[in-house]
Amino acid sequence: MTRPTYITALLLSLAFSKALFAAAPDPAVNMNSLLSRAGAQITKLLDQFSNVKCTEEVEREKFRSDGKVELKQAATYDYLVILADRGGDLSLQESRIAVHEPKGDKRNTPMLLSNGFATLFLVFHPYYSQSFRFTFAGEEANGNRTLARINFEAIPGMRSPGALALRGREYPLELSGEAWIDPATGIVTRIEAEIGDTLRDVGLKSLRSSVEFAPAPFRDLQAFWFPVTATVDVQTPRQHWRNIHHFTDYKLFSVGSEEHVNTQ
Repeated sequence: MTRPTYITALLLSLAFSKALFAAAPDPAVNMNSLLSRAGAQITKLLDQFSNVKCTEEVEREKFRSDGKVELKQAATYDYLVILADRGGDLSLQESRIAVHEPKGDKRNTPMLLSNGFATLFLVFHPYYSQSFRFTFAGEEANGNRTLARINFEAIPGMRSPGALALRGREYPLELSGEAWIDPATGIVTRIEAEIGDTLRDVGLKSLRSSVEFAPAPFRDLQAFWFPVTATVDVQTPRQHWRNIHHFTDYKLFSVGSEEHVNTQ
């Protein structure tokens, strides 16, 4: 049976807090207002995201030292994210139910299991944004809109929306990267992140991720953009993996969750 290497999202209770931001070099861009709109948009997106489900198709690749593909696998899941009310705090749970899982090869080649990268936009959620420094990196034309490019960098020691799960322990990921945001609406259209060499001491050479978003395929939800593709590339000193997640066939889905605490 294939021995997996885990990269999972660390999804904590969600709350509200003020974002840290750096002064924008372009006075036409008000970073305070932009981050506020992005945070409000992400907060609303989470509420809507829990009302839909989709099909997640994952292409997993393991590379040889010469860069050629050693093993390739495909898996399919029913995917949804559930928001639950726990004592007044919001928690986020990712559900992935296997529709098709590949069998391991005869050599028991270790493959990468990557979860949670569809919610990389949590970098801009008010609960996590206080853990990052944000700077304006310019504007970029995209069709009939102009997007703001925002760089982000984790503040060491602060909470992170991602973690590496390895040998029974979780190591927070100090993410840095760039996001493309519609300044008028706060919609995140694309985000790229990496961790640099912050986890070399546990054998992780590099981790890079890129997530693409597109308008929701529902008339009432087109003010929100959902993930359509997430690419995760991970290297250790001796191994290299790449997973590509495709999110398709979004459907409306509603689930209620309520917790009761026995005080007796």
